[in-house]
Amino acid sequence: MAFDPLAATRTADGPQFDLFVYGTVFLDIVFTGLAQPPGSGTEVWAEGMGSCPGGIANLAIAASRLGLRTSLAAAFSSDDYGDFCWRTLNEQEGVDLSRSRRFEGWHSPVTVSMACHGDRSMVTHGHDAPVPAARIVGTPPRSATIFVDLSNEDGFGQAGTTGWADPMVDAGALVFADVGWDASGSWDRQVLDRLSRCHAFVPNATEAMAYTRTDSAQDALWALADLVPLAVVTDGANGALAIDSTTGEEARVPAPRVDALDATGAGDVFGAGMVLGTLAGWPLDDRLAFAGACSALSVQQFGGSLAAPGWGDLADWWHAVRDCGSTDAYHASLRRRYAFLDGVVPSAPPGAVRRAAATIARQSDLH
Repeated sequence: MAFDPLAATRTADGPQFDLFVYGTVFLDIVFTGLAQPPGSGTEVWAEGMGSCPGGIANLAIAASRLGLRTSLAAAFSSDDYGDFCWRTLNEQEGVDLSRSRRFEGWHSPVTVSMACHGDRSMVTHGHDAPVPAARIVGTPPRSATIFVDLSNEDGFGQAGTTGWADPMVDAGALVFADVGWDASGSWDRQVLDRLSRCHAFVPNATEAMAYTRTDSAQDALWALADLVPLAVVTDGANGALAIDSTTGEEARVPAPRVDALDATGAGDVFGAGMVLGTLAGWPLDDRLAFAGACSALSVQQFGGSLAAPGWGDLADWWHAVRDCGSTDAYHASLRRRYAFLDGVVPSAPPGAVRRAAATIARQSDLH
C-alpha cells in the first residue's frame, strides 16, 4: 500500500478521489544539457534525454506521487505512444483512467523540449481531442478537488451551457485553477471572470501581472485576492506568495536553493503540493513551503512528470537538511521552515515512492 498522508482525514462516506483532472496528455521527449540551442541547419548533442507522459499528466503524476487519489480524464491514441502514456500513468503511477478513452486513428500529441542553460524551448504537434471534454468525462466522480485551466473554456459552461467541472463544483469539489501562456499577448481579463467558481488560483508571476495589469507579483496577488478565496502567485527561484481569505492568512515563502536542470512540470508539482496541504488543513506558510520544496526537488532532475518527487524523495531531502549539521544561516532557516515535516515524515514511510526513470520502457524505481 502506498503511503497515504491524508489517512487520518478520510471517512467511509468521503469522496472517491482527492483530485480529478481533465486535459491533454502529450508524449514528452526531453533533451537536457545542451551546450547551445540548435541553429538553422545544425545538429547539437544533448547530455541527457528522457521520455514521459506530459501535459496534464504532469499534474496527475505529481499528485499521485504525493499520495493523492487521482483520477484523469483524457483522450489517448491507440498508437504506441498512447500505449506508453497509458501504461505509465495507470500501471506505474497509479492514476485512475476509468474516465479516459482510447481512439483509433487519432495520433498522440507530442512535445520535444530542449533544456539549455536553465531555460527551455519546445516544439509541439497535436490535434484537438476527437470528442468534446464533456463526452470524455461523462458523469464525473465525487472528488474533493479538481484542477482546471482557466484559459480552456471546456471546464465551466458559457451562456447557459454546462462544462465538465460544473456538476463537480455543485457537488462540493474545491476548484484549483491555473492558466496557460497567452501566445496572443492580449491577456484577456475576462478569463478571470471564471474565478467565481474557483477556490484557488495558482498562476506564475508573469501570468498574474499580465492578467491583473500590475507591475509586481505582490500587487498582482492583492488584486487576485479580491477574486478568489485562495490566491497564490509563484515566482520561480524567489518562491511563492499567497493570501487565504478563508483563514485570514498571508504568507511569502522563499524557494529552497537548488541547481535547476529542467523546469518542465515544476508548476504542476507546486500545484499538487498546494492541493495536498489544503486537504490536510496545514497553515498557509506550511502549504507554500511544502509545495515549494516539491517543485525545487522536481527541477533537479530531467524528465518532466517523472521528475516529480514522491514521499521517499521528500523524506530523504528533509532528513538530509535536518541532520546535515551545517550551522550557516541558510540551513538554519530551512530547519525552522520545514520543521513541520517531522510530524508528517518522521522516517521514510512504508510504501513511500521515489522518482521513476524517464525512459520509454518498462522501468521504474518505485517501491
